[in-house]
Amino acid sequence: MKLNNVGDKLLHNDNFIFTFLRSGVSSQASGWTDFAVSFVFFAWVHCTPWVSTALGAVAGGVVNCILNYRFTFHADGVDWRAVVVKFAMVWLGSLLLNSFGTQALFWMIQDWDWLEEIGFRRDGYFAAARLFISLVVSWGWNFLLQRYFVYRVTWFDPYAVKLVRNLLPHHHHTH
Repeated sequence: MKLNNVGDKLLHNDNFIFTFLRSGVSSQASGWTDFAVSFVFFAWVHCTPWVSTALGAVAGGVVNCILNYRFTFHADGVDWRAVVVKFAMVWLGSLLLNSFGTQALFWMIQDWDWLEEIGFRRDGYFAAARLFISLVVSWGWNFLLQRYFVYRVTWFDPYAVKLVRNLLPHHHHTH
């Protein structure tokens, strides 16, 4: 197999592996966007940490949604309004799963004395819980729901489109 053939498949083939690899690129781009925006708002605009983090998360989410629509999942046939609503639902679920999953795993492992014996400290427990949960949520929630729900035409799409239509101001509405 020639290298340009691999490159073509990586960019255009929609099988599971190539899509998963593209989602990693999109995830990295949105993660760096999230971090950069957070840093700019904290260091240069002098926002509080939570506001800076929230703005970064929203910016990263927007970049992720757009890259996934065009590049990762090739979802041109799916109404953008449906994608936005479904993406927001999955994103909110991801936020909750990451937050509460990290807390739950931290609570579970905080009393494991053997972790301290091998050199872990409380900060390490948090980092390990955060990393483990983020990988599980990323692969088992975000990627699968984005591949099979967000960026595909589904039964839910007409409801999502109607929701967006009702939320956005309309100029010339006819019944």
